[in-house]
Amino acid sequence: MRTLKFLICDDSKLIRMKLTETLKKLENSEVNVEVHEASDGEMAVGKYKEVKPDVVFLDITMPVKSGLEALEEIVNFDKSAKVIMASSVGTKEHLKKAIDLGATDFIQKPLEEDKILNILKRILSL
Repeated sequence: MRTLKFLICDDSKLIRMKLTETLKKLENSEVNVEVHEASDGEMAVGKYKEVKPDVVFLDITMPVKSGLEALEEIVNFDKSAKVIMASSVGTKEHLKKAIDLGATDFIQKPLEEDKILNILKRILSL
């Protein structure tokens, strides 16, 4: 059985809960889903180094350290990191900076389940 590890980094507990529910839908007889959470950018970097998840969902606007700062640190630590940036304030400059820093993809809030699952199927070859 393959275990997929996810790290959800968002200061909103509600977003973390909804995203966890969506990720659990990937579970089947061949795939087990393990979800870890962080509520700020600093915690996100520490959790990434500890857990080494397959995919990270990273909010851009977070306390302590922004999502873009956390993204930069995560990618510097692991060049192959798969990080999906999420934001409700998705400006073109945020998107460009996130891609320049090494983000794998970018999704706009409110998060849509089908878009999330499609991105995951593409980047994880599910």
